[in-house]
Amino acid sequence: MAEKAWGGVFEQATDRRVEEFTESVSFDRRLYAHDIVGSTAHAQMLAKVGLLTLDECRQIEHALQEIRHEIEQGRFSFRTELEDIHMHVERALIDRLGDVGRKLHTARSRNDQIATDVRLWVRWAIDRIDELLTALQRALVGRCEGDADVILPGYTHLQRAQPVLAPHYWLAYCEKFQRDRLRLADCRRRANVLPLGAAALAGTSLPTPRGSGSRPSPPTASTP
Repeated sequence: MAEKAWGGVFEQATDRRVEEFTESVSFDRRLYAHDIVGSTAHAQMLAKVGLLTLDECRQIEHALQEIRHEIEQGRFSFRTELEDIHMHVERALIDRLGDVGRKLHTARSRNDQIATDVRLWVRWAIDRIDELLTALQRALVGRCEGDADVILPGYTHLQRAQPVLAPHYWLAYCEKFQRDRLRLADCRRRANVLPLGAAALAGTSLPTPRGSGSRPSPPTASTP
């Protein structure tokens, strides 16, 4: 039976039906790359402030990349009793490194870990949507020259109003999508705030200055 992170407060094992009701790994496994990116940055920060040795940090980084590759290659086993992607990655890390793997949770709680993963995923998703909208805008602009003489009915209040040129119609949609991109950019700016450091609630007494870790490469995938 998998060891629960909070299992020490109970004398009996969790009922299987409760595990099935509370698990989230069936859908939050898509955060695996973001969880590993956040954990890598956290390990680098711990090493920088002296809470991990450089060798321990390198061991953790290497093991995290191994776990990521196993997930991407479909060789990683997901179990309901481990609840979520965070516990899966942590358990796999500990299985590989023992106490060194346990040190990664220093000055971090699952609360700020989850908040960080979600923000990283939102940032990635916004960037992907922005790329798609940009491609769509370019496709619409690309039609303009070939459709220069095409006339379409313009509508107002659901009724046909004036004739318009097709290029004007395509470019109108470019403007609409541009406003959408600006809204997404504002959302990204608001989401791009680091939650790490809050720990379980009100921070930690350990010397963990926010932003002290180097930046690892961003995730390139959201699902295995």
